[in-house]
Amino acid sequence: MSNIILILILQLVYVPLLTLRTIFLVKNLTVFAAIFGILEMLIYVFGLSLVFNGDQSLLAMIVYAVGFGLGMFLGTKIENKLAIGYVYVTINTQNKNQELIDTLRTNGFAITTYVGEGRDSDRYKYEILAKRNREKEVFALVEHIEPKAFIISYEPKSFKGGFLVDRMRKQAKLKR
Repeated sequence: MSNIILILILQLVYVPLLTLRTIFLVKNLTVFAAIFGILEMLIYVFGLSLVFNGDQSLLAMIVYAVGFGLGMFLGTKIENKLAIGYVYVTINTQNKNQELIDTLRTNGFAITTYVGEGRDSDRYKYEILAKRNREKEVFALVEHIEPKAFIISYEPKSFKGGFLVDRMRKQAKLKR
């Protein structure tokens, strides 16, 4: 019975590592991905050896599979809490909302505004690049001030220059 519990625990550690390693690879954080890959393989080999050791019980195999599924859930939750990376948020409104612009800027968000042609009238577009862990904050501010706004966010793969990059460099120098 202790092997069954150990298999479950190993899967609950192994699969979140696998999830995070994959995310680190996608975000080009290769050093972290390599470190997590080493840990992941150590746990993987040890866990499989427990499953296939001796009588190869059906229960051990089921617990291994269930642990994998639970580990995926746990890994996703951990990644959402870490919120690694950046989001590019686009907001569209029917009227220019200076209060929204000022509030976003006051809260530290760099915002660029545009006027575009909509089907029935001009539309106002606001673009923001922010750390992913502040995405909910952007949405909440916009929904509070402009409840009818259309908001969409993307995760950019790479970017160069601009307000946010300059601010990150300045903060890094202050920490030294």
